[in-house]
Amino acid sequence: QVHLVESGGGLVQAGGSLSLSCTGFGRTFTWYNMGWFRQAPGKEREFVGVIGWSGGTTVYADSVKGRFTVSRDNGKNTAYLQMMSLKPEDTAVYYCAATQKSGLTHDYAYDYWGQGTQVTVSS
Repeated sequence: QVHLVESGGGLVQAGGSLSLSCTGFGRTFTWYNMGWFRQAPGKEREFVGVIGWSGGTTVYADSVKGRFTVSRDNGKNTAYLQMMSLKPEDTAVYYCAATQKSGLTHDYAYDYWGQGTQVTVSS
């Protein structure tokens, strides 16, 4: 089992930047692909980005491509989501998740989830 703890988040003005961290405790962090999802009020949870276990592969949702970057430091058991050029529509609770499965853009593929952290972008 992997216990994921998120940090970062907060309030930022449109056009600003913010970074989230997700640290894994328990089983070997490098066994897992690490995904990021978000859920805005009244909306379904949606895929944001994912990074493969080695860090060599990343996939992004079209809505964040070119603005968000997913990275990881396996020595620190931590994955990161760097967000730039933030828009009010990026406002949501952001979650990190871990999986050893394929289908990485779908939340049902993930076995372990962080507690979520609020990101609010003001206009």
